[in-house]
Amino acid sequence: MIVTFQRARTEEQREIRRRAILDMASAMLDEMPVAAVTLNELSRRVGLAKPNVLRYFESREAVLLELLDHFLKQWLAELAGELADGVDESRPMAERATAVAAILSRSLSDRVVLCDLFGAQGSVLEHNVSVEVVTGYKRAALERLTTMTELIQKCLPELGGNATLFSLQTMVMAGALSAYSTPPPSLQAAYQAEPELARFHLNLRDSLELALTATLLGVLPRP
Repeated sequence: MIVTFQRARTEEQREIRRRAILDMASAMLDEMPVAAVTLNELSRRVGLAKPNVLRYFESREAVLLELLDHFLKQWLAELAGELADGVDESRPMAERATAVAAILSRSLSDRVVLCDLFGAQGSVLEHNVSVEVVTGYKRAALERLTTMTELIQKCLPELGGNATLFSLQTMVMAGALSAYSTPPPSLQAAYQAEPELARFHLNLRDSLELALTATLLGVLPRP
């Protein structure tokens, strides 16, 4: 769907325009990977000339960074309930660790767009943005990291200070593994032609659960 706008003259109209750009970019991410989202196509779909879009966001990366923070905040709000329901704090440490890894992997594998954005964050999204934009994003990211750390520590107080590192590594691993779980069409065709090559095609949920379980059991203190 392509949206058309008249010129924004008030702050309320500017905020509506800005929200429309974010919503359209979000819709595009439901159709295509992060790498395929271009400023030209976003401008066309939102019904604005590219210079007008740049009046609201300084670059494609600035749009996607804001969406990443939005999706991350949503996920953490839902994760709090998932961990509360799925982790029995009275159980032994190893059982709680296994449960946490299972919940995180299931929850993240259901959020392909978030994982794709995680994967693009360091190598793409934090480039082509101003110091002001990336600083604002990192400040928000620190708040999200603190929230996730507190959720993990509640389930696994034994982690201590390692809970922050584990939380950060969870996001990094989700981004890295997602690249191997959603191969492009040409690679899918290669896997079909030569099934032996499909060993490189990883199931995101299973691979992430294995990695998170191994990490947790490796850093937790021995009983």
